[in-house]
Amino acid sequence: MSKRIIFHIDVNSAYLSWEAADRLKHGETVDLRTIPSAVGGDIETRHGVILAKSIPAKKYKITTGEPVVDALRKCPQLVLVKPNHELYRTNSRAFMEILNQYTDVVEQFSVDEAFMDMTGTARLYSDPVQTAEQIKDRICRELGFTVNVGISSNKLLAKMASDFEKPNRVHTLFPEEIEKKMWPLPVGSLFFAGRSAERTLYRMGIRTIGDLAHADRRAIEKALKKHGEILWQYANGLDDSPVENEPADNKEYGNSTTIPYDVTDRQTAEHILLSLTDHVCMRLRKDGVRIETVTVQIRYSDLTRSSHQCALETATDITQEIYRKVCALFQEMWDKRPIRLLGVSGKVSQGADSRQLNLFDDTDYEKLEKLDQAMDQIRRKYGSGAVCRASFLEQKH
Repeated sequence: MSKRIIFHIDVNSAYLSWEAADRLKHGETVDLRTIPSAVGGDIETRHGVILAKSIPAKKYKITTGEPVVDALRKCPQLVLVKPNHELYRTNSRAFMEILNQYTDVVEQFSVDEAFMDMTGTARLYSDPVQTAEQIKDRICRELGFTVNVGISSNKLLAKMASDFEKPNRVHTLFPEEIEKKMWPLPVGSLFFAGRSAERTLYRMGIRTIGDLAHADRRAIEKALKKHGEILWQYANGLDDSPVENEPADNKEYGNSTTIPYDVTDRQTAEHILLSLTDHVCMRLRKDGVRIETVTVQIRYSDLTRSSHQCALETATDITQEIYRKVCALFQEMWDKRPIRLLGVSGKVSQGADSRQLNLFDDTDYEKLEKLDQAMDQIRRKYGSGAVCRASFLEQKH
């Protein structure tokens, strides 16, 4: 069996890079990446946070996730750019189109990063490093922004490698290189090691990834439960998860949003989840498909992630029906930590299109379907803001 070859491709300062490339394309002479600059929220509301920053901005100790007002206090001349999510989606699609030309096993991990399983491409691309350089240079030449590429035999190590020296670099991190390249790094730089876990490990005298790798596994699990087991495995470079690309007939519909402030109450989170669910369901109805599973994703302010998935009782495209399940999933998984990103997605049903009847369910699904269709028609004619679901927002869950 051939050795696995996995690439992790990560766009350097994605939002800022995409904004800079777009501005240069339209005639601007100053490259945002060469001056102190950042993409942030709305400074007028004082709620915005820094979503991406340039390398020169790092010299002022500006950090991703900090309030815009604090960043401007550190660097008054900071050039601040408002987020442009349509531009990000366009660049993300172009980025993924290039990756899909090199292998048919590509997993989009987020809007600006992806895994590629290059294991079966040895006859076409015999040298992984040379191929990674080719992909990196092609993205820069054709799309105008830079990426880092990490190469290894599993996803975890490839992701860690792509986070080494930036920008516009290719790095390897194979198992035999872990001791030299990964173990000396601070334990907080290990993927999935959030600030809370880092503090717990520090109290145990664990400072580096190597310290964690050599620590007693049972002690780590006792201190951090299941999270500790995963971190110990990652510190030792252990990960057997496959690169999972979704075939066309298993299509997933989803929507997520990065929030420009910490969400700390359930009502605000559920309002955001309603908006995301509504957009996903509009797309389902437009394409004439229904979903049979739903997933809710949370990214916390410490950048750790969590997600829950469940099967629906029957395949559906009804907003209210899916939203109720979304709220139930959210309540099960949220641990009250501040939230920075929420996402909702669902996998398209491949089974029968008809609804399975339940003797004890007196919901008027036909009425709900007509309500959704009417709202979709109004929005198509007058714009997405023409009508909203006030009754949903007032509903108690």
